[in-house]
Amino acid sequence: MSHLLRTRFSLIQKPLALAAATLLLSAIALPAAATNWWNPTPALTIGTASVNVRDKGALGNGVHDDTAAFQAAVNALPSTGGTVVVPPGTYMINALTSVRLRSKMRLQLDPLAQVKAIANSSDRYIMFKLWNLNNVEITGGQIIGERVAHVGTTGQWGYGVAIQGSSKVFVHDISISNCWGDGIFIGTATSGTTTVKASDVTLNQVVSTNNRRQGLSITPAQRVYVVNSTFTGQNGTAPQAGIDIEPGKLGATYVRIENSNLSSNVGNGLEMHAYVANLDVVGSTLKNNHGYGALSVSATFGNLVGNTFNQNGLAGVGLNSTTHDFAVVNNSITFNSTRYVSPTSTKGSATRDLSVASTTSNITLSGNLLTGQ
Repeated sequence: MSHLLRTRFSLIQKPLALAAATLLLSAIALPAAATNWWNPTPALTIGTASVNVRDKGALGNGVHDDTAAFQAAVNALPSTGGTVVVPPGTYMINALTSVRLRSKMRLQLDPLAQVKAIANSSDRYIMFKLWNLNNVEITGGQIIGERVAHVGTTGQWGYGVAIQGSSKVFVHDISISNCWGDGIFIGTATSGTTTVKASDVTLNQVVSTNNRRQGLSITPAQRVYVVNSTFTGQNGTAPQAGIDIEPGKLGATYVRIENSNLSSNVGNGLEMHAYVANLDVVGSTLKNNHGYGALSVSATFGNLVGNTFNQNGLAGVGLNSTTHDFAVVNNSITFNSTRYVSPTSTKGSATRDLSVASTTSNITLSGNLLTGQ
């Protein structure tokens, strides 16, 4: 049987309303057990104590190394947790040492606070480390890496925030930029002899831009919710994606990207690799990426619903390799493949916008607006 016959395929000129798309989404691929696991403002258990980094010796003058003061403020919190307060200022952090956060704590940056990494030559670093923690919140201000002043030329693992083996993490209303690797990295940590995935991570109103490798990397994890966030302008070393979900055999399950902007990246807007399952991308914009708007390489059980894919260098949506059980429904996918076709031309085949390999299976295409329709 041909791939065209195996694929449930229908195209209409005008997308249905997003509300209808949401109903269709629930009917297509989302298991009942996963319904509404996400929350843009999750409830956390945070202690009542408060410590100001200035009281621990931070100067915030853009010159002094404030790493020890930040760590002292974290360590001063009681076992019940609390809030570390970062007032306005420019705080320099040694990312090779890292600031290690604790469970049941909030890192509260003033909107006028900048935390900058001190220049180094290392292949890898972490500015804020969340390893094997629970109930952690990071909010406010800016976290700025040192890619502009970086001395070395190798490596790709310099992170602004690393969430590994941690659960119930809420990062919101913050900007992360200029990291040697990824703005945010989500993945595993070891606890004794056990490898622990990150879980129940929410990113809301996060802006991650001009990082060298990725705006956000999701490796083995479960229940990651990205909403109202922006991942733009990643450039420097491959993959250079807005968001890259690449978990390996440990897998990444239940990832939802909603009302977010993954645009103007040198690589793809979104990459989804093998062992990614139960992924929803809803109401988001993926445009002007040099690669695909969204590319699946063997991801499974996914839904792309009500999004805009526009003027990407390759197809707006690419479903490749053994991708299966994927629904692409009620999206606007127009004027893509700009590396080969003028973005103002209405000509070209449907694969200009939507490319589905013959090796995929159980693909639903419905209600998508393509170029020239």
